[in-house]
Amino acid sequence: MIHTIFQILVFQILFLAVYDLFLKKETFFNLNRIYLLLTPILGCILPFVSIGFLQQNIPQEFTFQLPAVLIGDNTSQTVSDGTSLWFSSLWSFWLIGSLFSALFFFWKFYKIIRLKSFGTPENSKNLKLIILPKTDTAFSFFNTIFLGETISEENKANIIAHEKVHIEQKHSLDLLFFEILRIVFWFNPIVYLFQNRMATLHEFIADEKVAGEKDKRQYYQNLLSEVFQTEKISFINTFFNQSLIKKRIIMLQKSKSRKIAQLKYLLLFPAIFGMLFYTACSDNPKAEETQTVQQSDAEEIPKTNGHEETDIPFGAIEKVPVFPGCTGADNETLKKCFSENISGFVGKNFNTGLANDLKLSGMQRIIVRFKIDKTGKIVDVQARAPKPELEAEAIRVIEKLPQMEAGEQEGEKVAVLYSLPIVFEVK
Repeated sequence: MIHTIFQILVFQILFLAVYDLFLKKETFFNLNRIYLLLTPILGCILPFVSIGFLQQNIPQEFTFQLPAVLIGDNTSQTVSDGTSLWFSSLWSFWLIGSLFSALFFFWKFYKIIRLKSFGTPENSKNLKLIILPKTDTAFSFFNTIFLGETISEENKANIIAHEKVHIEQKHSLDLLFFEILRIVFWFNPIVYLFQNRMATLHEFIADEKVAGEKDKRQYYQNLLSEVFQTEKISFINTFFNQSLIKKRIIMLQKSKSRKIAQLKYLLLFPAIFGMLFYTACSDNPKAEETQTVQQSDAEEIPKTNGHEETDIPFGAIEKVPVFPGCTGADNETLKKCFSENISGFVGKNFNTGLANDLKLSGMQRIIVRFKIDKTGKIVDVQARAPKPELEAEAIRVIEKLPQMEAGEQEGEKVAVLYSLPIVFEVK
């Protein structure tokens, strides 16, 4: 879960960096609009995309990590190292954040409705015009334009022309799209940056359209003549915004970008390919939702030929190794039975008397790595623990495991790598 969220953040940062470095200053406004709408979604989708030919050409060197075994006081049980509780807490935290974000969104929406009820409607062709008393606010929301009554008639004409572009091009939908993303990904600051870039781009689009129909110099003067107070609502198109005026004037003065500059958008393809390559190399395969998979120093997997010892990723294996006595029609059932029997075997055979001999206290964590080879034997047992005696005991217990039924891939027997955390709790 955390790995996937990290990937989404990194991918969206990369997409935003491409925009800021290469595309933001170009006058291909409509292409930029598509880019800003598309790339946040791509950033969310790509971590879940697996390209077969990439994975086939990348060494699949993974160890399947079994659920941790808790031993102590002559008892044993399989534990998840707090994963389930942690995931539940994380889910609750996200849900609370999304709820507050949704409430904040509806509060902003309520402010617009409240302004509409206080204003005086005026008839205008193909749009609604609301005059707000005793203010110089100016913004649009869908097909409604809100204007303060203190705005001069000359400026009103320019504002209406400007806001009509927002309405015709349905810019409010873009901003609402980012509001939904902000509710779902409220913890992600990149979404807020994308929305900010989109709001700025909307102003460039409207300025270009209006300045092309009116005298450009006069339009500059109107921009500089007054600074209107605007509502701080993220999904409305405001006419005047102090922080945007300079950028808008600079963009209005900018010459049209050459068509050859559109080749910059091709940068999107190597960026996407790089992200797909990263997900293909990821050490957190999506097939293992409830278990964790860690990269190991296993040899590269060759095609089986009946003579070579081969290691294969547990998540991709067609038939998993089977503990004696386990039955089941699918891999998931066999994996569960395997884990339960390993837990019981370790708990029964581990010498808990070491706690007294070594004067241990608290929780001792032991990591054991082993392989079930293509004959079903336990081989290559290694351990890591705070004490050499614990390492030796863990190796002794794992080497005593019974003969297994080997895993199979493409009709051939294969070896499978495992990692087993043992939590030795000394009370």
